[in-house]
Amino acid sequence: MMLHPAVLLTISLAAAIVSPTLCGGVAAFAPGGSSSATTTTARPRGDGRHGVIVDHRRHDVVDNPRRLRPRTSTAAAAAGAGEVPDEDEDDPTRVVNPYADPNYPDLEFVNYDDPEYSADRSEYSDGSDDVIIDNVDATLAEIEAMREDRRKRNDEYQFETYHASVLRGGERSLGEWTVFQTDTFMGRGARLLRDPKAQGVPRLVRRDGILKVVSRGSKVIVDPEASWRVDGERIVHEERLATHDDFPALMMMIDDDDYDYDDDSDNDGSSRKSEDAAHVEGSRCWPDELSSLDFRGPGGNMCVGKAYTTCDATPLSSSSSTTTREHEERQRHEGPFREMRAELGVQENGMRFRVKLDYALLEEEEDDDDASVVPPPLHLRTLTVCRETLDGYWPRPSDNESSSSGGGAGGARDGGEGRSGGGVRRTDHQEEITRALFGPPGAPGGLYDPPPLGSEERAISNYMLLDFEGGATLLLPHRLDQHGEEEGEEDGGGRGEDASSPSSSQLGWVTSLDWTPGRIRYQVDRKVLGGTKLKGLRTLELSEVQGEDADRWRPKDGGSNMRQ
Repeated sequence: MMLHPAVLLTISLAAAIVSPTLCGGVAAFAPGGSSSATTTTARPRGDGRHGVIVDHRRHDVVDNPRRLRPRTSTAAAAAGAGEVPDEDEDDPTRVVNPYADPNYPDLEFVNYDDPEYSADRSEYSDGSDDVIIDNVDATLAEIEAMREDRRKRNDEYQFETYHASVLRGGERSLGEWTVFQTDTFMGRGARLLRDPKAQGVPRLVRRDGILKVVSRGSKVIVDPEASWRVDGERIVHEERLATHDDFPALMMMIDDDDYDYDDDSDNDGSSRKSEDAAHVEGSRCWPDELSSLDFRGPGGNMCVGKAYTTCDATPLSSSSSTTTREHEERQRHEGPFREMRAELGVQENGMRFRVKLDYALLEEEEDDDDASVVPPPLHLRTLTVCRETLDGYWPRPSDNESSSSGGGAGGARDGGEGRSGGGVRRTDHQEEITRALFGPPGAPGGLYDPPPLGSEERAISNYMLLDFEGGATLLLPHRLDQHGEEEGEEDGGGRGEDASSPSSSQLGWVTSLDWTPGRIRYQVDRKVLGGTKLKGLRTLELSEVQGEDADRWRPKDGGSNMRQ
Protein backbone atom coordinates (compact mmCIF):
# COMPACT_ATOMS: atom_id res chain seq x y z
CA MET A 1 0.00 0.00 0.00
CA MET A 2 1.46 3.35 -1.06
CA LEU A 3 0.79 6.50 1.02
CA HIS A 4 1.07 10.05 -0.17
CA PRO A 5 4.20 11.82 1.15
CA ALA A 6 2.07 14.49 2.84
CA VAL A 7 0.38 11.78 4.89
CA LEU A 8 3.71 10.37 5.98
CA LEU A 9 4.89 13.83 6.93
CA THR A 10 1.82 14.37 9.10
CA ILE A 11 2.40 11.04 10.91
CA SER A 12 6.03 11.95 11.57
CA LEU A 13 5.10 15.33 13.02
CA ALA A 14 2.49 13.79 15.30
CA ALA A 15 5.00 11.24 16.63
CA ALA A 16 7.60 13.93 17.27
CA ILE A 17 5.16 16.07 19.22
CA VAL A 18 3.70 13.20 21.32
CA SER A 19 7.05 11.60 22.17
CA PRO A 20 9.71 14.05 23.35
CA THR A 21 12.29 11.28 23.19
CA LEU A 22 12.20 11.52 19.40
CA CYS A 23 13.14 15.18 19.54
CA GLY A 24 16.48 15.57 17.86
CA GLY A 25 16.17 12.25 16.03
CA VAL A 26 16.18 11.88 12.22
CA ALA A 27 13.30 10.14 10.44
CA ALA A 28 13.82 9.09 6.79
CA PHE A 29 10.94 8.20 4.47
CA ALA A 30 10.95 6.47 1.08
CA PRO A 31 7.52 7.02 -0.47
CA GLY A 32 7.30 4.74 -3.49
CA GLY A 33 10.06 4.96 -6.01
CA SER A 34 10.65 8.69 -5.79
CA SER A 35 14.27 9.75 -6.23
CA SER A 36 14.12 12.12 -3.28
CA ALA A 37 12.25 12.33 0.04
CA THR A 38 11.44 14.79 2.76
CA THR A 39 13.49 14.54 5.95
CA THR A 40 11.92 16.04 9.05
CA THR A 41 14.04 17.03 12.06
CA ALA A 42 12.26 17.89 15.34
CA ARG A 43 14.21 19.39 18.21
CA PRO A 44 13.41 21.43 21.35
CA ARG A 45 13.07 25.16 20.98
CA GLY A 46 16.00 27.21 22.15
CA ASP A 47 14.03 30.31 22.97
CA GLY A 48 12.54 28.98 26.23
CA ARG A 49 9.04 28.56 24.76
CA HIS A 50 7.12 25.30 24.52
CA GLY A 51 6.99 23.27 21.34
CA VAL A 52 9.41 21.97 18.74
CA ILE A 53 11.09 23.40 15.63
CA VAL A 54 10.53 21.40 12.45
CA ASP A 55 12.93 21.66 9.46
CA HIS A 56 11.93 20.36 6.02
CA ARG A 57 14.83 19.41 3.72
CA ARG A 58 15.42 17.45 0.56
CA HIS A 59 18.12 14.84 0.25
CA ASP A 60 18.82 11.57 -1.45
CA VAL A 61 16.77 8.59 -0.45
CA VAL A 62 18.40 6.13 1.89
CA ASP A 63 18.71 2.80 0.14
CA ASN A 64 17.86 0.73 3.23
CA PRO A 65 15.53 2.64 5.53
CA ARG A 66 16.14 1.62 9.14
CA ARG A 67 13.77 1.36 12.11
CA LEU A 68 12.89 4.56 13.89
CA ARG A 69 14.89 4.95 17.11
CA PRO A 70 15.78 7.74 19.53
CA ARG A 71 18.78 9.84 18.86
CA THR A 72 21.87 8.36 20.49
CA SER A 73 25.58 8.98 20.46
CA THR A 74 25.96 6.46 17.63
CA ALA A 75 23.78 8.50 15.32
CA ALA A 76 26.62 10.85 14.46
CA ALA A 77 28.89 7.95 13.58
CA ALA A 78 26.26 6.62 11.22
CA ALA A 79 25.76 9.97 9.54
CA GLY A 80 28.60 9.32 7.14
CA ALA A 81 26.82 6.22 5.88
CA GLY A 82 24.13 8.26 4.19
CA GLU A 83 22.09 9.78 7.03
CA VAL A 84 21.71 13.51 7.39
CA PRO A 85 22.94 14.40 10.89
CA ASP A 86 21.00 16.68 13.17
CA GLU A 87 22.42 20.16 13.34
CA ASP A 88 22.60 19.72 17.17
CA GLU A 89 24.41 16.38 17.14
CA ASP A 90 27.74 17.93 18.10
CA ASP A 91 26.22 19.89 20.98
CA PRO A 92 28.13 18.76 24.13
CA THR A 93 25.25 19.87 26.36
CA ARG A 94 22.77 17.48 24.78
CA VAL A 95 21.59 14.90 27.35
CA VAL A 96 21.62 11.30 26.20
CA ASN A 97 18.88 9.20 27.72
CA PRO A 98 20.45 5.88 28.76
CA TYR A 99 17.03 4.35 29.40
CA ALA A 100 15.66 4.80 25.88
CA ASP A 101 14.74 1.53 24.20
CA PRO A 102 15.15 1.46 20.39
CA ASN A 103 12.40 -1.15 20.17
CA TYR A 104 9.88 1.22 21.76
CA PRO A 105 10.65 4.68 20.40
CA ASP A 106 7.25 6.12 21.29
CA LEU A 107 7.72 5.59 25.05
CA GLU A 108 8.81 8.53 27.12
CA PHE A 109 11.45 7.86 29.75
CA VAL A 110 11.75 10.44 32.50
CA ASN A 111 14.98 10.89 34.41
CA TYR A 112 13.83 11.87 37.89
CA ASP A 113 17.44 12.48 38.94
CA ASP A 114 17.65 15.40 36.54
CA PRO A 115 17.93 18.54 38.71
CA GLU A 116 15.95 20.47 36.09
CA TYR A 117 13.04 18.02 36.24
CA SER A 118 9.78 19.44 37.60
CA ALA A 119 6.28 18.04 37.68
CA ASP A 120 3.39 19.80 36.01
CA ARG A 121 0.89 20.22 38.84
CA SER A 122 -1.65 22.14 36.79
CA GLU A 123 -3.86 19.07 36.51
CA TYR A 124 -4.67 18.89 40.21
CA SER A 125 -4.06 22.41 41.54
CA ASP A 126 -4.00 25.99 40.46
CA GLY A 127 -0.24 26.10 40.89
CA SER A 128 -0.35 27.76 44.27
CA ASP A 129 1.93 26.16 46.87
CA ASP A 130 -0.33 27.41 49.65
CA VAL A 131 -3.27 25.49 48.22
CA ILE A 132 -1.17 22.34 47.97
CA ILE A 133 0.02 22.67 51.57
CA ASP A 134 -3.55 23.23 52.73
CA ASN A 135 -4.65 20.12 50.87
CA VAL A 136 -1.86 18.06 52.46
CA ASP A 137 -2.68 19.35 55.94
CA ALA A 138 -6.36 18.56 55.44
CA THR A 139 -5.51 15.05 54.29
CA LEU A 140 -3.23 14.43 57.27
CA ALA A 141 -5.95 15.72 59.59
CA GLU A 142 -8.45 13.30 58.07
CA ILE A 143 -6.00 10.41 58.46
CA GLU A 144 -5.35 11.29 62.10
CA ALA A 145 -9.11 11.51 62.72
CA MET A 146 -9.53 8.01 61.30
CA ARG A 147 -6.71 6.71 63.50
CA GLU A 148 -8.19 8.36 66.57
CA ASP A 149 -11.56 6.80 65.79
CA ARG A 150 -9.95 3.36 65.64
CA ARG A 151 -8.12 4.01 68.90
CA LYS A 152 -11.35 5.04 70.60
CA ARG A 153 -13.09 1.92 69.35
CA ASN A 154 -10.26 -0.21 70.71
CA ASP A 155 -10.48 1.65 74.03
CA GLU A 156 -14.19 0.88 74.14
CA TYR A 157 -13.59 -2.80 73.35
CA GLN A 158 -10.96 -3.13 76.10
CA PHE A 159 -13.13 -1.26 78.60
CA GLU A 160 -16.21 -3.39 77.92
CA THR A 161 -14.27 -6.67 77.76
CA TYR A 162 -12.56 -5.98 81.09
CA HIS A 163 -15.89 -5.22 82.75
CA ALA A 164 -17.75 -8.17 81.22
CA SER A 165 -15.04 -10.87 81.29
CA VAL A 166 -12.67 -10.02 84.14
CA LEU A 167 -15.13 -8.37 86.52
CA ARG A 168 -18.07 -10.44 85.19
CA GLY A 169 -20.41 -7.48 85.23
CA GLY A 170 -19.93 -6.69 88.91
CA GLU A 171 -20.07 -10.20 90.45
CA ARG A 172 -18.18 -10.96 93.66
CA SER A 173 -14.91 -12.86 93.79
CA LEU A 174 -13.94 -14.62 97.02
CA GLY A 175 -10.29 -15.34 97.63
CA GLU A 176 -7.27 -15.86 99.83
CA TRP A 177 -4.37 -13.45 99.74
CA THR A 178 -0.85 -14.45 100.72
CA VAL A 179 1.45 -11.49 101.37
CA PHE A 180 5.24 -11.50 101.00
CA GLN A 181 7.49 -8.65 102.09
CA THR A 182 11.02 -8.07 100.83
CA ASP A 183 13.91 -7.40 103.19
CA THR A 184 14.82 -4.41 101.02
CA PHE A 185 12.61 -2.18 103.17
CA MET A 186 13.50 -3.81 106.51
CA GLY A 187 16.67 -1.81 107.04
CA ARG A 188 20.34 -2.31 106.26
CA GLY A 189 20.66 -4.91 108.99
CA ALA A 190 18.14 -7.19 107.30
CA ARG A 191 19.88 -6.81 103.95
CA LEU A 192 23.18 -7.90 105.48
CA LEU A 193 21.63 -11.30 106.21
CA ARG A 194 21.33 -12.11 102.52
CA ASP A 195 23.30 -14.86 100.88
CA PRO A 196 26.80 -13.52 100.15
CA LYS A 197 26.53 -14.86 96.60
CA ALA A 198 23.23 -13.04 96.00
CA GLN A 199 23.55 -9.72 97.79
CA GLY A 200 21.57 -7.98 95.07
CA VAL A 201 18.58 -10.33 95.29
CA PRO A 202 16.05 -9.59 98.05
CA ARG A 203 14.72 -12.23 100.41
CA LEU A 204 10.95 -12.70 100.63
CA VAL A 205 9.42 -12.93 104.09
CA ARG A 206 5.93 -14.38 104.27
CA ARG A 207 3.53 -12.61 106.57
CA ASP A 208 1.66 -14.68 109.12
CA GLY A 209 -1.91 -15.52 108.35
CA ILE A 210 -4.05 -15.48 105.22
CA LEU A 211 -6.21 -12.54 104.20
CA LYS A 212 -9.77 -13.42 103.22
CA VAL A 213 -10.86 -10.77 100.73
CA VAL A 214 -14.02 -10.01 98.76
CA SER A 215 -13.43 -8.28 95.41
CA ARG A 216 -15.72 -6.80 92.82
CA GLY A 217 -15.90 -4.01 90.25
CA SER A 218 -18.79 -2.14 88.70
CA LYS A 219 -19.58 0.65 86.26
CA VAL A 220 -20.63 4.14 87.24
CA ILE A 221 -21.89 6.93 84.98
CA VAL A 222 -20.13 10.26 85.42
CA ASP A 223 -21.38 12.04 82.29
CA PRO A 224 -24.68 10.81 80.82
CA GLU A 225 -24.43 13.42 78.03
CA ALA A 226 -21.05 12.27 76.68
CA SER A 227 -20.93 12.13 72.88
CA TRP A 228 -18.97 8.85 73.07
CA ARG A 229 -20.80 6.66 75.56
CA VAL A 230 -17.80 5.11 77.31
CA ASP A 231 -16.27 8.56 77.79
CA GLY A 232 -18.99 9.13 80.37
CA GLU A 233 -18.48 5.80 82.18
CA ARG A 234 -15.94 4.64 84.76
CA ILE A 235 -15.11 1.35 86.44
CA VAL A 236 -14.81 1.46 90.22
CA HIS A 237 -13.14 -1.43 92.07
CA GLU A 238 -13.86 -2.59 95.59
CA GLU A 239 -11.61 -4.86 97.65
CA ARG A 240 -12.31 -5.39 101.34
CA LEU A 241 -11.63 -7.83 104.12
CA ALA A 242 -14.36 -10.41 104.50
CA THR A 243 -16.80 -9.99 107.38
CA HIS A 244 -18.82 -12.55 109.33
CA ASP A 245 -21.62 -12.20 106.82
CA ASP A 246 -19.31 -13.71 104.23
CA PHE A 247 -18.37 -16.73 106.40
CA PRO A 248 -21.06 -19.17 107.53
CA ALA A 249 -18.53 -20.97 109.72
CA LEU A 250 -17.53 -17.79 111.57
CA MET A 251 -21.17 -16.82 112.05
CA MET A 252 -21.71 -20.02 114.01
CA MET A 253 -18.54 -19.91 116.10
CA ILE A 254 -17.80 -16.34 117.27
CA ASP A 255 -19.39 -12.96 117.71
CA ASP A 256 -18.49 -9.97 115.60
CA ASP A 257 -17.30 -7.91 118.59
CA ASP A 258 -14.74 -10.55 119.53
CA TYR A 259 -13.50 -11.11 115.99
CA ASP A 260 -9.85 -10.56 115.19
CA TYR A 261 -7.35 -12.52 113.12
CA ASP A 262 -4.93 -12.77 116.04
CA ASP A 263 -4.69 -11.58 119.61
CA ASP A 264 -1.28 -9.98 119.06
CA SER A 265 -0.78 -6.36 118.15
CA ASP A 266 2.15 -4.41 116.78
CA ASN A 267 4.25 -2.01 118.82
CA ASP A 268 1.97 1.01 118.44
CA GLY A 269 -1.07 -0.89 119.66
CA SER A 270 -3.02 -1.05 116.40
CA SER A 271 -4.77 -4.34 115.75
CA ARG A 272 -3.73 -6.86 113.15
CA LYS A 273 -7.07 -6.42 111.46
CA SER A 274 -6.39 -2.74 110.83
CA GLU A 275 -2.98 -3.59 109.43
CA ASP A 276 -4.49 -6.12 107.05
CA ALA A 277 -7.20 -3.70 105.98
CA ALA A 278 -4.55 -1.09 105.26
CA HIS A 279 -2.65 -3.55 103.08
CA VAL A 280 -5.78 -4.41 101.09
CA GLU A 281 -6.55 -0.74 100.59
CA GLY A 282 -2.97 0.16 99.68
CA SER A 283 -2.46 -2.65 97.17
CA ARG A 284 -4.95 -1.43 94.57
CA CYS A 285 -3.41 -1.52 91.10
CA TRP A 286 -5.75 0.79 89.19
CA PRO A 287 -6.91 4.41 89.25
CA ASP A 288 -9.77 5.37 91.54
CA GLU A 289 -11.95 5.65 88.45
CA LEU A 290 -10.78 3.53 85.53
CA SER A 291 -11.71 5.07 82.17
CA SER A 292 -11.59 3.72 78.64
CA LEU A 293 -8.65 6.02 77.90
CA ASP A 294 -6.64 4.20 80.58
CA PHE A 295 -6.63 1.12 78.35
CA ARG A 296 -4.23 2.73 75.90
CA GLY A 297 -0.59 1.74 76.08
CA PRO A 298 0.70 4.50 78.40
CA GLY A 299 -1.88 3.59 81.06
CA GLY A 300 -0.58 0.04 81.48
CA ASN A 301 -4.02 -1.63 81.44
CA MET A 302 -5.09 -4.31 78.98
CA CYS A 303 -6.84 -7.65 78.67
CA VAL A 304 -6.22 -10.40 76.13
CA GLY A 305 -7.97 -13.76 76.08
CA LYS A 306 -8.09 -15.17 79.62
CA ALA A 307 -5.42 -12.78 80.92
CA TYR A 308 -5.36 -9.15 81.96
CA THR A 309 -3.14 -6.56 83.62
CA THR A 310 -3.70 -3.28 85.43
CA CYS A 311 -1.34 -0.62 86.75
CA ASP A 312 -1.22 2.60 88.75
CA ALA A 313 1.64 4.85 89.84
CA THR A 314 2.46 7.92 91.92
CA PRO A 315 4.75 10.50 90.26
CA LEU A 316 8.00 11.37 92.01
CA SER A 317 7.29 15.09 91.72
CA SER A 318 3.83 16.59 91.42
CA SER A 319 4.74 20.28 91.56
CA SER A 320 3.99 22.05 88.30
CA SER A 321 2.46 25.34 87.23
CA THR A 322 0.91 23.72 84.16
CA THR A 323 -2.51 22.25 84.82
CA THR A 324 -3.74 21.34 81.35
CA ARG A 325 -5.46 18.00 80.90
CA GLU A 326 -2.78 16.86 78.47
CA HIS A 327 -0.05 17.65 80.99
CA GLU A 328 -1.91 15.86 83.78
CA GLU A 329 -2.30 12.75 81.64
CA ARG A 330 1.37 12.82 80.67
CA GLN A 331 2.47 13.29 84.27
CA ARG A 332 0.22 10.45 85.42
CA HIS A 333 1.67 8.00 82.91
CA GLU A 334 5.29 9.14 82.59
CA GLY A 335 7.79 8.88 85.40
CA PRO A 336 9.92 8.97 87.27
CA PHE A 337 7.64 7.50 89.92
CA ARG A 338 7.74 7.34 93.69
CA GLU A 339 5.52 4.24 93.79
CA MET A 340 4.12 1.87 91.19
CA ARG A 341 1.72 -1.05 91.57
CA ALA A 342 0.99 -3.59 88.85
CA GLU A 343 -1.32 -6.59 88.74
CA LEU A 344 -1.17 -9.59 86.42
CA GLY A 345 -3.77 -12.35 86.36
CA VAL A 346 -5.26 -15.33 84.55
CA GLN A 347 -8.77 -16.66 85.08
CA GLU A 348 -10.37 -19.82 83.76
CA ASN A 349 -12.71 -22.59 84.84
CA GLY A 350 -14.29 -20.52 87.62
CA MET A 351 -10.91 -19.63 89.19
CA ARG A 352 -8.52 -16.71 89.10
CA PHE A 353 -4.83 -16.57 89.99
CA ARG A 354 -3.36 -13.08 90.16
CA VAL A 355 -0.31 -11.39 91.63
CA LYS A 356 0.06 -7.84 92.90
CA LEU A 357 3.49 -6.21 92.69
CA ASP A 358 4.18 -3.13 94.82
CA TYR A 359 7.30 -1.08 93.97
CA ALA A 360 8.66 1.94 95.83
CA LEU A 361 11.78 4.08 96.26
CA LEU A 362 14.23 3.54 99.10
CA GLU A 363 14.36 6.55 101.39
CA GLU A 364 18.14 6.77 101.30
CA GLU A 365 18.12 6.73 97.50
CA GLU A 366 15.31 9.28 97.29
CA ASP A 367 17.24 11.68 99.55
CA ASP A 368 20.44 11.26 97.56
CA ASP A 369 21.77 14.44 95.94
CA ASP A 370 21.99 12.70 92.58
CA ALA A 371 18.28 11.80 92.67
CA SER A 372 17.39 15.13 91.08
CA VAL A 373 19.65 14.34 88.12
CA VAL A 374 19.31 10.57 87.74
CA PRO A 375 15.99 9.14 88.99
CA PRO A 376 16.53 6.39 91.58
CA PRO A 377 15.31 2.86 90.82
CA LEU A 378 12.12 1.31 92.11
CA HIS A 379 12.42 -1.75 94.36
CA LEU A 380 9.91 -4.50 95.04
CA ARG A 381 8.30 -3.81 98.42
CA THR A 382 5.52 -6.41 98.67
CA LEU A 383 4.20 -9.25 96.56
CA THR A 384 0.65 -10.50 97.06
CA VAL A 385 -0.63 -13.78 95.62
CA CYS A 386 -4.43 -13.89 95.23
CA ARG A 387 -6.22 -17.24 94.77
CA GLU A 388 -9.90 -16.70 94.02
CA THR A 389 -13.03 -18.52 92.96
CA LEU A 390 -15.70 -16.83 90.86
CA ASP A 391 -18.79 -18.93 91.58
CA GLY A 392 -19.71 -17.49 94.98
CA TYR A 393 -17.89 -20.13 97.05
CA TRP A 394 -14.64 -19.75 98.94
CA PRO A 395 -11.65 -21.68 97.59
CA ARG A 396 -11.31 -23.88 100.71
CA PRO A 397 -14.20 -26.18 101.62
CA SER A 398 -13.94 -25.34 105.33
CA ASP A 399 -14.82 -21.72 104.63
CA ASN A 400 -18.11 -22.79 103.02
CA GLU A 401 -19.39 -24.63 106.11
CA SER A 402 -22.96 -23.61 106.95
CA SER A 403 -25.57 -24.27 109.59
CA SER A 404 -28.23 -26.92 109.12
CA SER A 405 -30.72 -24.22 108.12
CA GLY A 406 -28.59 -23.37 105.10
CA GLY A 407 -27.81 -19.80 106.16
CA GLY A 408 -24.70 -17.93 105.16
CA ALA A 409 -22.83 -17.11 102.02
CA GLY A 410 -22.12 -20.70 101.08
CA GLY A 411 -25.34 -22.44 102.06
CA ALA A 412 -28.00 -19.93 101.14
CA ARG A 413 -27.39 -19.91 97.40
CA ASP A 414 -30.63 -20.31 95.49
CA GLY A 415 -30.92 -23.38 93.34
CA GLY A 416 -28.66 -25.60 95.45
CA GLU A 417 -25.65 -25.41 93.15
CA GLY A 418 -23.41 -27.05 95.74
CA ARG A 419 -23.63 -30.47 97.24
CA SER A 420 -23.59 -31.25 100.93
CA GLY A 421 -21.07 -33.59 102.45
CA GLY A 422 -20.53 -33.82 106.21
CA GLY A 423 -22.01 -30.40 106.80
CA VAL A 424 -19.71 -28.76 104.23
CA ARG A 425 -21.01 -27.14 101.07
CA ARG A 426 -18.76 -27.77 98.07
CA THR A 427 -18.94 -26.83 94.45
CA ASP A 428 -19.07 -29.56 91.83
CA HIS A 429 -15.39 -29.16 90.92
CA GLN A 430 -13.95 -28.61 94.38
CA GLU A 431 -11.16 -31.15 93.86
CA GLU A 432 -10.07 -29.39 90.69
CA ILE A 433 -10.08 -26.05 92.51
CA THR A 434 -7.99 -27.44 95.34
CA ARG A 435 -5.44 -28.88 92.93
CA ALA A 436 -5.23 -25.74 90.77
CA LEU A 437 -4.96 -23.26 93.65
CA PHE A 438 -3.24 -25.22 96.42
CA GLY A 439 -1.45 -28.04 94.60
CA PRO A 440 2.33 -28.61 94.38
CA PRO A 441 4.34 -25.43 93.79
CA GLY A 442 5.83 -24.46 90.46
CA ALA A 443 4.83 -24.91 86.84
CA PRO A 444 5.82 -28.32 85.39
CA GLY A 445 9.30 -27.98 83.93
CA GLY A 446 9.56 -24.33 84.94
CA LEU A 447 8.46 -21.32 82.96
CA TYR A 448 7.02 -22.56 79.66
CA ASP A 449 8.43 -19.87 77.37
CA PRO A 450 11.10 -17.73 79.08
CA PRO A 451 11.09 -14.20 77.62
CA PRO A 452 14.27 -12.34 76.60
CA LEU A 453 15.79 -10.45 79.53
CA GLY A 454 18.96 -9.08 78.01
CA SER A 455 22.39 -10.12 79.21
CA GLU A 456 22.94 -12.67 81.95
CA GLU A 457 24.29 -9.96 84.23
CA ARG A 458 21.14 -7.89 83.75
CA ALA A 459 18.90 -10.86 84.50
CA ILE A 460 20.78 -11.77 87.68
CA SER A 461 20.88 -8.18 88.94
CA ASN A 462 17.24 -7.31 88.33
CA TYR A 463 15.05 -10.44 88.10
CA MET A 464 13.89 -13.30 90.29
CA LEU A 465 12.00 -16.53 89.54
CA LEU A 466 9.48 -17.83 92.09
CA ASP A 467 7.32 -20.94 92.40
CA PHE A 468 3.96 -20.83 94.19
CA GLU A 469 1.42 -23.39 95.32
CA GLY A 470 -1.07 -24.24 92.64
CA GLY A 471 1.48 -25.10 89.96
CA ALA A 472 2.34 -21.45 89.26
CA THR A 473 5.68 -19.88 88.34
CA LEU A 474 6.33 -16.15 88.34
CA LEU A 475 9.20 -14.25 86.72
CA LEU A 476 9.39 -10.64 87.86
CA PRO A 477 11.83 -7.74 88.15
CA HIS A 478 12.64 -6.82 91.75
CA ARG A 479 14.49 -3.68 90.66
CA LEU A 480 13.37 -1.20 87.98
CA ASP A 481 15.70 1.45 86.60
CA GLN A 482 13.96 4.70 85.72
CA HIS A 483 16.70 6.43 83.75
CA GLY A 484 17.50 6.24 80.07
CA GLU A 485 20.66 6.34 78.00
CA GLU A 486 20.83 10.12 78.03
CA GLU A 487 21.03 10.07 81.83
CA GLY A 488 24.23 8.10 82.07
CA GLU A 489 23.77 4.41 81.37
CA GLU A 490 27.45 3.98 80.71
CA ASP A 491 27.37 0.34 81.73
CA GLY A 492 24.85 -0.63 79.07
CA GLY A 493 21.64 -0.58 81.03
CA GLY A 494 21.97 -1.87 84.55
CA ARG A 495 24.45 -2.92 87.18
CA GLY A 496 27.26 -5.12 85.99
CA GLU A 497 26.27 -5.21 82.33
CA ASP A 498 28.43 -5.34 79.27
CA ALA A 499 28.62 -2.00 77.49
CA SER A 500 27.73 -3.60 74.16
CA SER A 501 24.41 -4.99 75.43
CA PRO A 502 21.14 -3.07 74.96
CA SER A 503 20.22 -0.66 77.73
CA SER A 504 17.31 -1.06 80.13
CA SER A 505 15.45 1.73 78.36
CA GLN A 506 15.77 -0.19 75.10
CA LEU A 507 14.85 -3.62 76.50
CA GLY A 508 12.16 -2.53 78.92
CA TRP A 509 10.89 -4.93 81.59
CA VAL A 510 8.82 -8.10 81.59
CA THR A 511 6.72 -9.99 84.15
CA SER A 512 5.63 -13.55 83.28
CA LEU A 513 3.03 -15.75 85.00
CA ASP A 514 2.69 -19.45 84.13
CA TRP A 515 -0.38 -21.28 85.50
CA THR A 516 -2.43 -24.34 84.56
CA PRO A 517 -5.98 -24.11 85.98
CA GLY A 518 -7.27 -27.07 83.98
CA ARG A 519 -6.74 -28.63 80.60
CA ILE A 520 -5.02 -25.55 79.16
CA ARG A 521 -1.72 -24.14 80.34
CA TYR A 522 -1.42 -20.36 80.21
CA GLN A 523 1.55 -18.02 80.24
CA VAL A 524 1.01 -14.28 80.16
CA ASP A 525 3.89 -11.84 79.62
CA ARG A 526 3.50 -8.22 80.66
CA LYS A 527 6.14 -6.29 78.69
CA VAL A 528 6.57 -2.62 79.48
CA LEU A 529 8.76 0.20 78.25
CA GLY A 530 12.01 1.30 79.85
CA GLY A 531 13.26 4.55 81.29
CA THR A 532 10.66 6.91 82.70
CA LYS A 533 7.91 5.27 80.62
CA LEU A 534 8.06 1.95 82.45
CA LYS A 535 4.34 2.19 83.27
CA GLY A 536 3.43 2.04 79.59
CA LEU A 537 2.68 -1.33 78.03
CA ARG A 538 4.71 -2.47 75.07
CA THR A 539 2.71 -5.71 74.67
CA LEU A 540 0.59 -8.12 76.68
CA GLU A 541 1.26 -11.60 75.30
CA LEU A 542 -0.68 -14.76 76.12
CA SER A 543 0.43 -18.31 75.27
CA GLU A 544 -2.01 -21.22 75.43
CA VAL A 545 -1.05 -24.88 75.08
CA GLN A 546 -2.53 -28.22 76.07
CA GLY A 547 -1.15 -29.00 79.50
CA GLU A 548 -0.37 -32.60 78.58
CA ASP A 549 1.50 -31.57 75.41
CA ALA A 550 3.36 -28.61 76.88
CA ASP A 551 6.77 -30.31 76.90
CA ARG A 552 6.33 -31.45 73.33
CA TRP A 553 5.65 -27.94 72.03
CA ARG A 554 7.91 -26.05 74.42
CA PRO A 555 9.72 -23.24 72.51
CA LYS A 556 13.44 -23.74 71.99
CA ASP A 557 14.37 -20.34 70.59
CA GLY A 558 16.12 -19.22 73.75
CA GLY A 559 13.52 -16.58 74.48
CA SER A 560 12.10 -14.21 71.89
CA ASN A 561 9.29 -11.71 71.57
CA MET A 562 6.08 -12.68 69.83
CA ARG A 563 5.76 -11.52 66.24
CA GLN A 564 2.60 -10.28 64.55
